[in-house]
Amino acid sequence: MVRHTPRGTAADGGDPPGIPRRAHRWTRRWKLLAVVLGSLVVTVALALGALLAWLWTDAKVSTVGRAPFDRALAIPPLAEPTVEKDGTRVFTLRMQRGRTEFRDGVGTPTWGFNGSYLGPTLRAKRGEKVRVRVTNGLDEASTVHWHGMHLPARMDGGPHQMIAPGATWIPHWTVDQPAATLWYHPHPHGRTEDHVRRGLAGLFLLDDETSARLPLPKRYGVDDLPVIVQDVRFDGPRLAGDRGLMQNVGFLGDRTMVNGTLRPYRRIHDELIRLRLLNASTSRTYAFGFSDDRAFSLIGTDGGLLERPAVMDRVQLSPGERAEIVVRMTAGERVVLRSFPQKNYGDRWQQRFNGGDDSFDVLQLRADGRLRPSPDLPATLVPSELPDAEQAVRGRYFDLKRSGINDRPMKMERIDEVVTRGTTEVWTVRNTNGMPHNFHVHDVQFRVVEVNGKAPPPPLRGPKDTVFVPHGTTMKLALRFTGPADPDTPYMYHCHMLYHEDTGMMGQFVVVEKGQPAGTPRGHTGH
Repeated sequence: MVRHTPRGTAADGGDPPGIPRRAHRWTRRWKLLAVVLGSLVVTVALALGALLAWLWTDAKVSTVGRAPFDRALAIPPLAEPTVEKDGTRVFTLRMQRGRTEFRDGVGTPTWGFNGSYLGPTLRAKRGEKVRVRVTNGLDEASTVHWHGMHLPARMDGGPHQMIAPGATWIPHWTVDQPAATLWYHPHPHGRTEDHVRRGLAGLFLLDDETSARLPLPKRYGVDDLPVIVQDVRFDGPRLAGDRGLMQNVGFLGDRTMVNGTLRPYRRIHDELIRLRLLNASTSRTYAFGFSDDRAFSLIGTDGGLLERPAVMDRVQLSPGERAEIVVRMTAGERVVLRSFPQKNYGDRWQQRFNGGDDSFDVLQLRADGRLRPSPDLPATLVPSELPDAEQAVRGRYFDLKRSGINDRPMKMERIDEVVTRGTTEVWTVRNTNGMPHNFHVHDVQFRVVEVNGKAPPPPLRGPKDTVFVPHGTTMKLALRFTGPADPDTPYMYHCHMLYHEDTGMMGQFVVVEKGQPAGTPRGHTGH
């Protein structure tokens, strides 16, 4: 006779009553929990994916075809210096607060020189003595650096030449370099980005006899136009200064201004127009060209004219770089100066989030129905005054990283490099940091010798004081240091993406006589 053990008993030595049923219930609960957790993971993944997709799409900025170009381009006035008996040209600059109406009816708090925003264009000739009375009308200390100028270190306007609120600084020097498009801006350690972004910048044009004889467009504000390009973003009435998520180059705006003018146009009266391009943005790099891809002639770089014009349809300028271009216009036409997307920012992530995919309509040129004839550009311009690498007596190496150049963050009291007056050196600059950088050296105009082991392209063959160094790039630069020697007062070298500079990507060098040791930096006030 077969005996059936009731379900849930332990007569056969199995589980105690109720255990299989509880196990079944727990199995179902674990399955349900797994389903819930799985659904949660999928939901989070989808949400993160959607967020990333939104960030990716939102990071790309374009104003192409959207700008109405309804404001006449402002031209910074030429400063009117006094001239002393010995011929010294004396300029006066005052840093001050103000309000600027970039948009109709909206006053934006800004800073400027001798006005509410930007500053006048200073102009002097090679061989002239120059003196500038710089008064700080702000409520915080600042400086004025003469970017691209060859001058004594004590007159350079770096972070060791701070100007206290209410104080006046009077640098003076003799102009001893070729005709060029230079500029001036603050350089307080740790605060440069903020001071430049608020509006403290202006042009400093140099002339010489050689360039004066050339048949180039040279009537300031007529056929020779200053083009100071900045990117901006507005936060209500104020200029925004915050960095977007994953923007590790620094602040990037969502529109551009030229000479402080939004949506600018300029009426053109001549066949050939010279544009003096200055990238005065704090972090953004541009690739300038024209909306119809017309060719133009590059005639000058940071430190002056080229040996001969170079025909091209794009010129890339990182923060602080300048280029002089000449474009031919046809009667009655309109064409837009545009910044195009760039492909040399590093990987796709860096390119998208640091501005490489962005494009801007910058300035519209409107030609009159009848244009004044312009002479053709000369086939040759000026002989080069750049140093040769073969003359170098030594080399130095500079590795660009956010942690600091050569892994050393900036320290005001430390001299990083000591160079001998009158010598030529080759500096090797490398960026493997994954993001874009650039490299600016005070006091000198250098020759780009090599880019990744090859001869430099035409935009890098002229005199330079600032170069764009994308990820994966190694450059060799030839520099000649002609003094004067000053073992106690350093010049700077740094990344001119100003957020990087402010956070430590900067070093110091002094120029000394042969065998002379470096001294102790003067003017250090603990900034």
